[in-house]
Amino acid sequence: MPLSTSRRIALLTSASLALLAGCGSSSDSSGAKGTPARVAVVASTNVWGDIAQRIGGDRVDVTSVISDPDQDPHSYEADPQNQLALSKAKVVVENGGGYDDFVDHMLKGGHNDSAEVINVVEVSGKTAPKGGELNEHVWYDFPTVAKVADRISAALAKADPSGATAFTKNAAAFKAKLAPLEAREARIKKAHGGAGIAITEPVPLYMTEASGLVNRTPAQFSEAIEEGDDVSPRVLQESLALFSDKKVRALVYNEQTSGPQTEKAEAAAKAAGIPVVPVTETLPKGKDYLGWMTSNLDALASALAK
Repeated sequence: MPLSTSRRIALLTSASLALLAGCGSSSDSSGAKGTPARVAVVASTNVWGDIAQRIGGDRVDVTSVISDPDQDPHSYEADPQNQLALSKAKVVVENGGGYDDFVDHMLKGGHNDSAEVINVVEVSGKTAPKGGELNEHVWYDFPTVAKVADRISAALAKADPSGATAFTKNAAAFKAKLAPLEAREARIKKAHGGAGIAITEPVPLYMTEASGLVNRTPAQFSEAIEEGDDVSPRVLQESLALFSDKKVRALVYNEQTSGPQTEKAEAAAKAAGIPVVPVTETLPKGKDYLGWMTSNLDALASALAK
């Protein structure tokens, strides 16, 4: 019989506390010749981990809990090593919005009340639309990412005051590199504003909306896929007709949660000559955040130009 979420967390916490009992406190001491120890940062995914690393530089040690591009973050189950890292973290970056609730559970289990916790959805100020659900994939929203960069800088400065100037400088440099991405969105909007697209999940919507594109996918389709539920035959047929009837210019496809019904959508798009733009929820191997988002926008613009 499968264990409940609360039971799994309890078992993981017990295992992690045993690990903690056997570990020294050297990570909290000063470095060689009196230099401050690096700030321990834990991010729920490598998206936020990469951004924290860019801002912290060589003054931080970053652990990203979810880093496998082939893994569905929604179904991730944290392990004792994650608990151990979170118990020692000075700064924690969680996505929030129900995306990575395991972080809060494990922080409580590890009795780490002193960590500075950055909840990205809270920082974004975004809320669910009336009668709808919050799109928690806020790393596709560049204004939100800029706000988070400032919050990470402030949190690191609190943990390591001697590095405050460096953190502020790094955050400013990172935000400056977000500006070309927003400009690219504006150019796509100017060239293709109002064009219809289809999606398999809400993952890319902040980017596509900022680019002036209209999501024509039935909400019941993308919501069912995101929740891991079956799509009704009627809704599936409506969704597939978007391609055969040429009502959309591209399918933006989440590669990390593919299944029989999303594969049918992909096959229908290709059969109709509709370009497929793959996206992911975590960083692909060999990419940093800025390079990843640049590639996403390049692929989107290329698809729309066909």
